[in-house]
Amino acid sequence: MKLKGRTYIVTGAAGGIGQGVSEALLFEGANVLLTDIDEKRASEVRDNVDTSGSQTIAVGGDLADSAFADQLVRVALDRFKSLDGLVNNAGIIVMDTAWDATLLDWSRQLNINVTASFAMAQAVGRHLRVSRGGSIVNVASNCGKVGYNNMAAYNASKAAVISLTRSLAAEWAGDKINVNAVCPGAVDTPMLSAVAKWLEPVIDQPAGEILDGMAAAQLGRKIKPIEVGRVIAFLLSDDAVIIRGQSINVDGGDTPY
Repeated sequence: MKLKGRTYIVTGAAGGIGQGVSEALLFEGANVLLTDIDEKRASEVRDNVDTSGSQTIAVGGDLADSAFADQLVRVALDRFKSLDGLVNNAGIIVMDTAWDATLLDWSRQLNINVTASFAMAQAVGRHLRVSRGGSIVNVASNCGKVGYNNMAAYNASKAAVISLTRSLAAEWAGDKINVNAVCPGAVDTPMLSAVAKWLEPVIDQPAGEILDGMAAAQLGRKIKPIEVGRVIAFLLSDDAVIIRGQSINVDGGDTPY
């Protein structure tokens, strides 16, 4: 129960990793505000991970709205009377070649994956700096380190999240705010399945075979969302106080740096 009595906001909570993170935080005793643009799905995740409803609340909204971040902080404080940190998990991917990608799709991905993460970090950080401090974990990706075909904007956005993590960790250390990131690889989520489906006609291979080929080589399988969640729960805990500004690979060894 490393996080007993603490409260965290998890963005993108309706997705696969979002559910895994929420489940892991609850297991460690935390209260969780789950937020997603898909409020219905976020509520379903809440019901799945916390049948009593005593440790969670689901809030729907669009992170592209700059005022929404401050609203989430207020809701968390009203409901749980404290706020100890944030998991910036919300993200989108629009598959396309670098030749065909539109500037609109480029902007959407950077806006949600980077700008909204920064806005959330600012909103939560303003509270943490006047309380007892806390921790923020950004969900980046090994795409931000490796860079894969047909996802230039997503690659760039996750590289930006990695850089943002280093910047915030350095600037906010004096305010007792610890900031780290995780870099998942092929996690067994609906997003990964959608990527395989998009690739199917492009590389003329069945989506199922593509998914099978995405397994982490050393594990022989894809990463489970709860496994990512457990690493994040550790990074939010006091045990991770000496880990600062890092972007930790959680991809089964596929990315060696």
